[in-house]
Amino acid sequence: MTTEASPSERRLELVATALLALATVATAWAAYQARQWTGEQSQGYSHATAARIAVNRTSAVANRQVQIDVATFIQWVDARERDLTRLASFYRARFREEFTPAFQAWLATKPFTNKAAPKTPFEMPQYRLQASDRADRLEARAAAQSQHAKDANQRADDYTLAVVLFASALFFAGLSTKLRTSTARFALLGLGVVVFLGAVIWLATMPTQVTT
Repeated sequence: MTTEASPSERRLELVATALLALATVATAWAAYQARQWTGEQSQGYSHATAARIAVNRTSAVANRQVQIDVATFIQWVDARERDLTRLASFYRARFREEFTPAFQAWLATKPFTNKAAPKTPFEMPQYRLQASDRADRLEARAAAQSQHAKDANQRADDYTLAVVLFASALFFAGLSTKLRTSTARFALLGLGVVVFLGAVIWLATMPTQVTT
């Protein structure tokens, strides 16, 4: 002969069933988000690596350009000091286009007679290399991508923790249906509800990543 469940027991069973269903869905959602953010992290690090490779290449180009500018400038100074006018003109005609504005601005300071003038054209604000500026922009982009990857990694970890919390709620809800005393069932079920609601509220403050 079976004993009919009391109204309070039926309510507990109903709450346990609802919690089991909701926690199952929430666990799946949190696991999906963890996987999505892990993928976002991988893409972020990949983009950061590509940007840093481009930084190295661009910086190498800028360094070679500086070496060319320095070499031709030294040869021009040497030819000028030796009064080799044709040779000095030869080197000056071969100055790179980016170097010429700085060189002309430096000459305007009368560096050979003005002791306060900058020592070389490379100290002039006009001396700017497009390759160097591009390397700086790429470095900033790489840093931003790296930070994005770190943020994505943290979010993946947060969602993984949420999976554990929802799984705990599932455990408490399932275990509560196996107990005989109403007090124990209520305590475990209440704990499961608290864990579930706390995880839901926490997840509500976190960004989501959905593949379109």
